[in-house]
Formats: sequence, structure tokens, C-alpha cells
Amino acid sequence: MAEMDKVFAGAIPDLYDRLLVPLIFSDYARDLAGRVARLKPHDILEIAAGTGVVTRALAPQMDANARLVATDLNQPMLDLAAEKQGDDPRITWRQADALALPFPAWSFDVALCQFGVMFFPDRVQAYREVHRVLKPGGYFLLNVWDAIEANELPLTVTEALAEHFPADPPRFLARTPHGYGDPALLRADLEAAGFRDITLETLEKKSGALSAEEIATGFCQGTPLRNEIEARDPSGLGAATRAATDALRRRHGEGAIDGRIRAHVVTASR
Repeated sequence: MAEMDKVFAGAIPDLYDRLLVPLIFSDYARDLAGRVARLKPHDILEIAAGTGVVTRALAPQMDANARLVATDLNQPMLDLAAEKQGDDPRITWRQADALALPFPAWSFDVALCQFGVMFFPDRVQAYREVHRVLKPGGYFLLNVWDAIEANELPLTVTEALAEHFPADPPRFLARTPHGYGDPALLRADLEAAGFRDITLETLEKKSGALSAEEIATGFCQGTPLRNEIEARDPSGLGAATRAATDALRRRHGEGAIDGRIRAHVVTASR
């Protein structure tokens, strides 16, 4: 299933943006955008831009003559991002593989990546590509989720699905989004790609508040976890989502609920 972990298509982009962005991504997007804006870059590269939550947070803070190239492996995610952003001559949307960036060396002052590096099949190679396209003295900013045990809502969903599919539990959330939370490994990979002056800050927040059903739908149907569920039971997406919903209600209560979320934010220089 690892190859399917990076496929965001079909119904996934809309559910991802409508449910998961306000639930877990928005606060970290504002944080990352603010860190980039304080560097006053002219040429900016965004990798794994998804549905554009960081792009939308960063655009109002960019100088009038700055340019941002926002990339993602999945064209459907970029299509939705461009639609939500609207016309902005400073922003270019481009499908691109992080392991083979289609840009010349020394093209950008800053590169950023919000919760995307966990999906790269060869992270050191991806970091080498970022290092190559950055100008000397440029910066790479990224964030990455901590281990799933530090993130209450996806942990509840993962445990519920393990009970629902006891013979073959879907492990997408633990394996990929929350599978790269070791700061020592993250630092070592960046150093192997040539980065220096690496700083890492761990930020713990509260998620946004949604209903248990909305949260379960976001994780089970708005991420590649959907692909894992349907591989186990092609007609069982609804039942799996209900199992996750019930578990969220039991653990976190009725009505709009939230949970602890935690991520690492990294800045490295070329």
C-alpha cells in the first residue's frame, strides 16, 4: 500500500480541504507562512502544496514583486488549490515530483513544505533537490507530524480501524503522516543532503473542533487511508467511517470535539 500513500485524487482533495484543513492544518500553515514571510524572500518554492492552505496564508504577506511557485505531485490537489486561491500573478501552480524538481540550480531564496516530506519515497534525494534549487544562503522550512501517539484524533481513528479490520489493520496514518517524527532522523537526513544550521521546534496545539462524524470522514475518506480501507472491503468505506465515528464519540464526547496535535517545525540553511 505504500505506493498508494501519496495518491490524493477522486473525492479525496475536496474532503481533505473541507474537513482536515480546518481540523489540523490551518494553525500550522499560519505558523509556517509567518516564518517564511519574516525572511522577506523574493523567489519562493512550495513543495507538496496540497490544496494550498499555506499558499493562502502566505500570499497576503508576500511583497508585491515576489513570486511563488507552488508544486505538488497530485494535479487534482493543485487544481483545487488554484481555484480556492483565485487569480494572483505572483503565484504559479506546477505539477512536480519532489525527487526531480524541474527548476535550475540556484532558483529560489526559500523553499517550504507543509507536512509533505513524510510522503517522499527517498527523503534525502528530495532534500538534495531542494538544496540544489536554493540560492546560496537560502532557507528550507518544513513541518512534520510527531508520532501518532502525540496526536489524539488520528490515533483514535487508527485504533478504531484496527478493531474493525483485526486481521489486517490499515496503518496509513501511523505509517506515513506520523511515521517520520524522530527529530534525530530528520536532522540526519537534512545534513546528508548538505543542509546546515538546522533548528527544530516542537509545537503542540489543539486541533480545530468538528463533529466525530466529520473527523472520521476527513481521515477515512479525505486521505489515502480511504485506499487502504477500500482495498480491504470495496463496499466497506461507510462502515469503517462509522466505526471511527463511534470510537471518537466514546473517547472524546458528543458535539464538536478537538484533540491534542503535535508537530516539529524545522528551518535549515543552504
